[in-house]
Amino acid sequence: MTIQDEPLLQLGRALRDSGYHFITVTPEAHRRVNERPSSQAARTVRDVFGWSRPFQPEVLPKPLLELLERAEMVEHLTNGWLRSLVRFSSLGGGLYLHDAYPTLSEDSVFFGPDTYRFASLLSRVPGHFRRAVDLGCGSGAGGLSLAGRVDTIVLSDVSTRALRFSRINAALNGVSGVECTRSDGLRAIPGDVDLVMANPPYLVDEGSRTYRHGGGSYGIELSVRFTREAMERLGPGGTFVLYSGTPVVDGEDQLKAALLPFLQRPGVQAHYEELDPDVFSEELEKRPYANVERIAVVALVATRSA
Repeated sequence: MTIQDEPLLQLGRALRDSGYHFITVTPEAHRRVNERPSSQAARTVRDVFGWSRPFQPEVLPKPLLELLERAEMVEHLTNGWLRSLVRFSSLGGGLYLHDAYPTLSEDSVFFGPDTYRFASLLSRVPGHFRRAVDLGCGSGAGGLSLAGRVDTIVLSDVSTRALRFSRINAALNGVSGVECTRSDGLRAIPGDVDLVMANPPYLVDEGSRTYRHGGGSYGIELSVRFTREAMERLGPGGTFVLYSGTPVVDGEDQLKAALLPFLQRPGVQAHYEELDPDVFSEELEKRPYANVERIAVVALVATRSA
C-alpha cells in the first residue's frame, strides 16, 4: 500500500461499514437504466458509487467526498456537478474497487457479470493450493475470491492501474499472502505454481483497449496463449481454470477448436463447458463479427495428471 492508495482504501471501508451493496450489470444494461428520466442524477451514495451518476456535493456525506477528493478520483463537471471516477461492487461478502462507468480508457479496470461468473466457476474447483496465479487479474476479484483456499495469491496484469486497484482490494477485503506482479502472462512470474486462473478479455475491440481486446481476428488470442503458457508451466497435479468467451461461426466454437491441441496432450484431463450461449449480442452488429452467429461464454478446467 502507498500513501496515494490510502484514501481509496478508507473510502471502501467506509462504504462497507455503512452497509453499501451494489451488483454490477452489463454496460448495455447500465446505459439503459441510466437513460431513464428518473436516473439522470444521483440521489444516494449507491447512485454515486454504483450507477456512476453525476451528483451535487450535498448528496455525499462530507467524509466520503473528502476521501474522493484526496484520492483525486472526482471529476468536476459544469454548474457544480461532480462525478466519481471509481465504483465499488459487491461480490460474495466482499467489496471491490474498479473504474466508473463508462470504461472508455485504455487502462480501465473492468468489473461486471463476467466477474461474478468467473468467481462462481472458481468456487466449484475443489482443493487447496499453495501458490495460485490470476492472469490478467483486473480488479483482482477472481484470485481474491479464493482467500482461505490458497496460501499465496499472485495477482498479475500488464496494467499498473489494475495492479494498484488489486492491491487496494486485497487490503479492503483483508486478504493476506497476496503478491501483485506486472507481467504479460506467466513470463515475469518465477517459482512453482499449482493453480493458474484467467478471465481474459475476449472481444474484438476496434480501439484495441487492453481491458477489452482479446487479440486476433476473433478475440481469442489471449485465451489461447494463456492456456498454452499455463499447461507448459504447471507440474503434475497442477490446474488451469479459464473463463472466456468464444465466437461461434457456422455452429463451430472457435476457441474450443483452437484449444484442442493443448487439451488432447497425454497426461491432461480437461473439462470444457458452455456456460451461457449468448452474451454481448450487440457486438454482432460490428464489422469484426460479420460472420459470427453468437458469442458464448465458456469454462475450461484442465489438470495435469499427478
